Amino acid sequence: MISRIRHWFETQAFGVCSWWGEKLGIKATTIRMYFIYLSFFTVGSPIIMYFIMAFVLEHKEYFKPRHTRRPSVWDL
Repeated sequence: MISRIRHWFETQAFGVCSWWGEKLGIKATTIRMYFIYLSFFTVGSPIIMYFIMAFVLEHKEYFKPRHTRRPSVWDL
C-alpha cells in the first residue's frame, strides 16, 4: 500500500523534486526528504515554494521568452 502511494507521488505528482534531481544529479527521494525536513523546521515555507515551483513547471511555456531569429547587426 505504501509503495503504491509512493510510486504515485513519484510519477504523478508535480515533478518538482524529480526535475531538481535531474538538474542537480541527486536522487529525487533525497530532495523530497529535504523538503519534508525543511518544512518541519521552517513551519511550512518550503511547501509554499514547492507549489510555486510546481506552478512554474506546469506553465513554463508562458514564462520562457520566445526565441525568434534576430536579424544580424549588419542587416538594415
